Amino acid sequence: MNALNTDVIPYIPEEAKSVVLDYLTESKVAIIITRKRVTKHGDFRALPNGQSRITVNGTPNPYRFLITLIHELAHFKAYERFGRRIKPHGNEWKQEFRKAMLPLLRSDVFPKKLLSVLAMHLKNPKASTDSDFALAMAVKAYDTKTHKTHIFELEEGTHFSIHNGRQFVKGKKRRKRFECKEFPSGRLYLFSPHAEVDKID
Repeated sequence: MNALNTDVIPYIPEEAKSVVLDYLTESKVAIIITRKRVTKHGDFRALPNGQSRITVNGTPNPYRFLITLIHELAHFKAYERFGRRIKPHGNEWKQEFRKAMLPLLRSDVFPKKLLSVLAMHLKNPKASTDSDFALAMAVKAYDTKTHKTHIFELEEGTHFSIHNGRQFVKGKKRRKRFECKEFPSGRLYLFSPHAEVDKID
């Protein structure tokens, strides 16, 4: 195991550490902890030099960190077993993700409310935690509390701003996401219902 990979241990639940250490020992991949990124919680890359790298956002939420780490380790395992021609979140990845998560689906690792939602998610894992509304909200319950509001909590026509200061008006729901109009450009964008924003009164 790359000594750098032991840096992930403080970020995960105590009861998961022995399982994760076993995974890290058998995985020849560098794991780097990064600052929070708005667009993703983690990623996996096969580098041109033949090595592999995983990045995971550092977070005080141990359940988010653990799920993200296993998600990305599953990408590495799928790449190792099946090569680079597979779909990023196809059956090969789903197979590896389920296999890696199953030993951790325990009530001493995850709180019961989160455990039941995670077990349901594993029946057909989506491309990210945020793609599954129920799981996204269950994980968010253990994030550091903020003054922000979720898009789905806002009334239609409400003005809000996002992390970079851009302003929008909430519109109608289209399937799973909300159509919002940027102000003042008028351009339309789709937002996940659990996206966190600042309401403008």
